Amino acid sequence: MTSSKSVTLRSETAVSLVDPDQSLKASKALLAHMKKASQEKAANAEKKDLLADPEDEDGTKELPIWLTLTTKRHISDSRSLKPGKIVLPNPLNTDPEIGICLITAEPQRLYKNLVASDEFPADLRKRVTRVIDIGKLKAKFKTFEAQRKLYSEHDVFLGDVRILNRLPSVLGKTFYKTTAKRPIPFEIQARVPKVDGKRVKRTKSADTPNACTSIQLAGEIERAVGAALVNLSPTVNTALRVGNASWSAEKIAENVDVVAKALVEKFVPGKWKNVKSIYVKGPETAALPIWLTDELWLDQKDIAAEDSEEAKAKAILHAEKANIGKKRKSLEGQAEEAEPVAKKVKKDKKDKKTKAAKLPEGDDTKLDKEIADRKAALKKQKKAAKKALEA
Repeated sequence: MTSSKSVTLRSETAVSLVDPDQSLKASKALLAHMKKASQEKAANAEKKDLLADPEDEDGTKELPIWLTLTTKRHISDSRSLKPGKIVLPNPLNTDPEIGICLITAEPQRLYKNLVASDEFPADLRKRVTRVIDIGKLKAKFKTFEAQRKLYSEHDVFLGDVRILNRLPSVLGKTFYKTTAKRPIPFEIQARVPKVDGKRVKRTKSADTPNACTSIQLAGEIERAVGAALVNLSPTVNTALRVGNASWSAEKIAENVDVVAKALVEKFVPGKWKNVKSIYVKGPETAALPIWLTDELWLDQKDIAAEDSEEAKAKAILHAEKANIGKKRKSLEGQAEEAEPVAKKVKKDKKDKKTKAAKLPEGDDTKLDKEIADRKAALKKQKKAAKKALEA
């Protein structure tokens, strides 16, 4: 780094966006590599996979494509159990046989009627395999075995945003140990109209149920099922699924552009200033970069000129703290506290010695006489017992 007193961040004056051409180029290269690697693996295999899909000649149909984002600082301060979602132009889950479970607020009959309505699409109705409210969920699925059964019966779980924060305590580690089938948030409340560009306050009434229409419900389910899920945790590396290896490069590139922009704008603190790099990759491939930052720092205070006093102080502090782990720190802390303890022990030893000196010495001759008398008495008792038996 050249010595300078003032440094201006480029990201403070200009917004860095992902180039669509770079996304397309990386997607094409990644798909070609995955196809070639899969063919080589199949050719070198000793036994043929009898369970393989005959339509999937390349063996890449179900392989996911991931977008990984690296930030300069942690994207979140804590681990969130509520996944965020980014709606994609090309949905991820379009399988007509997928099973969807809707977890709603009470009463569940209201939402079952919406799904059974003629306005609700018939194709989507076949995919919705269960509608259950939070009250019935608590009552029926208390045990671990019941939760495991519910987990295995459905492929996707959607949770009403009103009760989503209560689900971790109800469903437990069966659902929240991994991110595979965590309930995805979806909005099924009645839409609040706008007056002069502002939303009107929602009025609660027993006569008018707080639920959207059948068409709105179908749209919410479609968007939630096909969305890219964002599971935040205190880390600098975040991965999102953006497509499958069986897709075309154009579809993957389109999803990559939408996800990269939405992820940075909605979920990254500091937005593009905090982004270090963005990549696309497969399950077993190297990561291909589609965007890299020019600045490895986030704020002006994170850097200092080489000749400045601040830089020298940081260097000295770093040298002093080098290779000091938690174990070594704890040992040093124990050593510091050991001195007063040692003095106490010495004091205690001295006290014991003085006490021992003050005690009178025992007389062994008296003790030996008492033992001899007891033995003689026992012998007499034995003889008397024998005579009594013989008589």
